[in-house]
Formats: sequence, C-alpha cells, structure tokens
Amino acid sequence: MPNNLESGVAAHYGREGLIEVIMEGLRASGAAMEDLTPEDLAPVDEFHTAGRITTLKAFEMMPVAPGMHILDAGSGIGGTARCLARDYGCRVTGIDITPEYVDAARRLTELMRLAGSCAFHLGSVVDMPFEDGHFDAAISFHVAMNIEDRAAFYDELARVLPSGAPLCIFDVMKGPAGGMRYPVPWSETADTSFLKSRDETCDFIERAGFDIVADESLRDFAIDYFRAVFADIEAAGGPPPLGLHLLTGANSPEKFSNYLAACEAHQIEPVIVVASRR
Repeated sequence: MPNNLESGVAAHYGREGLIEVIMEGLRASGAAMEDLTPEDLAPVDEFHTAGRITTLKAFEMMPVAPGMHILDAGSGIGGTARCLARDYGCRVTGIDITPEYVDAARRLTELMRLAGSCAFHLGSVVDMPFEDGHFDAAISFHVAMNIEDRAAFYDELARVLPSGAPLCIFDVMKGPAGGMRYPVPWSETADTSFLKSRDETCDFIERAGFDIVADESLRDFAIDYFRAVFADIEAAGGPPPLGLHLLTGANSPEKFSNYLAACEAHQIEPVIVVASRR
C-alpha cells in the first residue's frame, strides 16, 4: 500500500476522466482513432522533458535489443513502454502509483494493439512485486524527483536486475544555484519534490550496485526546447488540443514557466544517466 507521501504524489498526478480527455484531444488533433500510433500520442504520453525526442536520445545511450524484458519504473500513461515495444521489439512491464495513469496506460495500449508486449501494474517503485533479477534492463524517466528515499529506490532497481543489466535514468536534478519557484510539473509545492544533484544521484546509483556508463545534462537543449514551445503556443493563441497540459492541469503554464526559469537559472537540469548492474 502507498504511504502518505506516495498518496500525495498520486493525487498530484491523478486527473478524473483522464482517458476521455486524451481521446477528445486525439480526435481534435486529427488522429486516426482506428489506427493509433505512438506518434499520434507522443505530445501527451511521454511525460518527461521534450517527450519522444529525449526518449530516443536515451535509447541511443542505452543498449536496447529486441526481445529484452524491460522494467519501466514510474511508467505514467505508458508512452515510453509502447515506444520500446513497437520500435525496439521489447517486452515491457510498467509500474506506477497513480491509478488514473495505470488505467490510461492499459486502455491506450489495447487501442494500439500492443497489450501482448506491455503490461502495467499499480504499485510503488520502492517496493515492487517482482522477483529478484526478473528483468533484462530497467528505465525510469522523470520519477525520482518525487521519491524521498533514493537509496531504497535504486536498491530496488538493483534487486530486480541481474549482473550486467543496463539501467537508464532520466530525471530533473538539482543544479548548482539555489532556490526554485513552485508549482512545477512534478509538484505543486516543495513538500513532494526531492531533487538531488547529478553527483548525488550517481553516488546513490553506484552505492546500489551499479557502475555509471554515461551521463549527460540536457539543460541547454531543454532551455531551447521550452522557449520554442512557448513561442509556438503564443503564436497559435493557445496550446494544441493534445499536449502535456492535459496531464498537468489548469496551472500548466505556470508550472512549465517555472521549469524553464529554473533551468535558465541553473537551479535544475534534466540529466540522463546510464549504468550497468555489477
């Protein structure tokens, strides 16, 4: 069962009627509802910095091969899992603490005829119902920012991976400058935000039993990306029918403005880390 902190995080992300809102956005964007693709859903279903662009960047850095069984820890509404299944020929098991996300992930995966390759579970990433060494690899994109006990999280990832298995983490990390305004996409207040620096994160991962293979900050890229997104929204007179604003609620503009400002001030930076289980 989730603890009080996890319940608060799940409440932050949960949206009543989420799948209906997404379906409405798909129809308004002109998607072929009888033949949905990951590209159709990409504006909304990869809830991390720059979405599909950084998903593919991460998978260029991480060894991924067809037939791998990959854990997606904090799988959201399933976009990254579906990308791995369709584009890379992998089998993916996702786990997330937000019931609305798990329900949406299952429904969208069925609509895209990928249910045979992707399964989604409701549960905590710090106490997963999987056997030791169960997966061939693991990913976790924009999840750790909401996890207070980082040691427990990375220990659990290590537990479910055998020696030599790759791990790819993509998270917003604390930068060298202090302070940050809230709300941001992952938290309304600092109470559910637990940022660690790049060095702290790598140290936690190494102590859990991994060797760091590569790490890269995407701060400059993220700044350019969000400036372009805001310019497009201003030029269009509002957001597109399908986008992350469907997940982040009425104060989405403030959340993403604060995210961009914190990147510009180097209070935060999105970083990809790839590691190998010892």
